[in-house]
Amino acid sequence: MVLADTITTAQNFVQTLFYVYLALVLAYIITSWIPLPYSVWLNRIQRFLYDVVDPYLRLFRRFLPALRLGGAGLDLSPIVAIIVLYVLNTVIQEGLELLR
Repeated sequence: MVLADTITTAQNFVQTLFYVYLALVLAYIITSWIPLPYSVWLNRIQRFLYDVVDPYLRLFRRFLPALRLGGAGLDLSPIVAIIVLYVLNTVIQEGLELLR
């Protein structure tokens, strides 16, 4: 009974961590597309998002070069990063479920 409660707590923690990090990645993508006016608070938020999300995205940028479309480049690393994040969440959730 205690083990089941612990596993449920771990599953809820992993699920919440997945959603928070997914939201941070999406916020990072949006703030990189939209030019924001300079503000101390907006600058701090952008810097926080960069510090938290960019190391994870750099893992995928090593293997995925940006697509060149005319004069613009398209970075596909956030898409792959989100897919990998989802797969990791699913694998961890299923692994924890097997412990029950």
